[in-house]
Amino acid sequence: MMEILLPVAFLVIILVAIHSWFGLRIIQRGIIFTDLAIGQIAALGSAISVGLFHAEHLYIWTLSFALLGAGLITFSVQRLRYIEAFIGLLYVLGASGVMLVLSQSPEGMEHFRELLATDILFTSIESIQQSAMIYAVIGILLFFFLPRTKGLANELLFFTLLAVTVTSSVQLAGVLVVFVLLIAPALIALVQKRFSPYLVALISGTTFGLSAIVASFYLDLPTGYAIVFFGALSALVAVLLLDRKEHV
Repeated sequence: MMEILLPVAFLVIILVAIHSWFGLRIIQRGIIFTDLAIGQIAALGSAISVGLFHAEHLYIWTLSFALLGAGLITFSVQRLRYIEAFIGLLYVLGASGVMLVLSQSPEGMEHFRELLATDILFTSIESIQQSAMIYAVIGILLFFFLPRTKGLANELLFFTLLAVTVTSSVQLAGVLVVFVLLIAPALIALVQKRFSPYLVALISGTTFGLSAIVASFYLDLPTGYAIVFFGALSALVAVLLLDRKEHV
C-alpha cells in the first residue's frame, strides 16, 4: 500500500506547492478562469496529437498550444476591456475543439475523460521525477527572475511559466484537477486573515489532496475526480464560513 500512496502523496504536495503560488496571484488579479482556459487550450493540443497523429510529439503539441493560450491571455490583459469574456470564450473554443478532434478517434471519449481528470494513483515514478524537476526550474524562475521584470515582460513571463506548469500538470492530473489545485487552496487562504496566505494554501491543498487519495484508494474511487470533489467542497465550506463582505 505505502509503495503506491507515498509517491502520489509526494506528487500532490509538489502540485499544490506550485499551483497555490499561481492561484493566489490569479485570484488577486481577478482573472480566475485563466488557468482553466490555458489548460483547455493545452488539452486541445494534446487531443490533436492523440486524435490526428497517434500521440506523436504529445508534449510538444500540448506545450505549444498552452503557450499560444498564454500569449493570447497576455494580450487580452494588456489590451482588451472585457478580459473575462475573452478568457471564457477561449476556454469554450478549446473544449469544443477537443470534442471535434476526438470525435474522429476510436479512443476519443476515453482520452477526453483522461484530459478532464486522470487517475494519478498509479503515476509512474519517472513521471513524478520529471515533473518535480520541471516545477523546481519554474520555482527558481519565479523566485529569482520574475520580480526583476516589469510591465509586458512581467506579464509574458508569468503566463509563460503558468503555461509550462499547466502543460505538465494537465498530462499528469487533468484539466479539472489543475483548476481545483490552482483555485481551491488559494481561495481558502484568501478568505482568512490570520496566517500567511501561501502557508494556508499549502496546508489546505495538501490536506484535501491527501484525503482524496486515501479515500479513492480504500473506496475504489477515481482519484482525479476525488481530488476535484474534496477540493471544491473544502473551498466552498471555507468561503461560507469565513468570507464576509465589508459594509461601508
